[in-house]
Amino acid sequence: MKIGIIGAGNIGATLARKLSAGGHEIKLANSRGPDSIRDLARDVGATAVTREDAVKDVDAIILAIPFEKHRGLASLFSQVPERVVVIDTSNYYPFRDSAIAEVDNGKPESVWASEQTGRQLVKAWNAVLAATLADKGLPSGAPDRIALPVAGDDARAKAVVLKLVNETGFDALDAGPLSESWRQQPGTPAYCTELDTEELKKALSFADAARAPKNRDDLIKEFMTPGANFTHEDVIARNREVTA
Repeated sequence: MKIGIIGAGNIGATLARKLSAGGHEIKLANSRGPDSIRDLARDVGATAVTREDAVKDVDAIILAIPFEKHRGLASLFSQVPERVVVIDTSNYYPFRDSAIAEVDNGKPESVWASEQTGRQLVKAWNAVLAATLADKGLPSGAPDRIALPVAGDDARAKAVVLKLVNETGFDALDAGPLSESWRQQPGTPAYCTELDTEELKKALSFADAARAPKNRDDLIKEFMTPGANFTHEDVIARNREVTA
């Protein structure tokens, strides 16, 4: 497949590396222009391009950008054919993204993001830490393979994304329509807890929309406390404890 990735941070770069290694043709873009990521793109097996070029002549587009940056993307997608699958990997954190009243009042993050982009999004790779994505993928059928949720309304697009998630080393679980994607947002039992498929199914069903924002804010405050020294394993353990 030809895949454009907008966002060259840890998630975007890791997805570029994994998908390129799987034989996909990857174009990588960021907000500062291709010269700023040319070396990175070469290292991960992608081609550095502008955002405008990243959405041209591709089969899928992955948005690996800060959540609030979905604002203003509608013009970028205005000429992108409807057949192109658009995948949202982002998460809303008010301390970083500024408060968004609609999301604070309960609108699922990727429903809001869909409205900003003017596209029907599929939510995937959002419920995984960058280190997990980079280092913990396993071949299909391997014992203890971590599962990741995928939510979306278009069956064809979601099938494409489920396959891509599997190719990056994780069992892909259909998590239902985009309206239910809040179940994989920060502060829920499915978010960054490294579960297998059966555990993830239970975690999605146990999600509490009322508790999730407080869980999210309490955890990020804890992780960002000056002097705190959380290991990767500590973060996973605290996510599990607080959201259970």
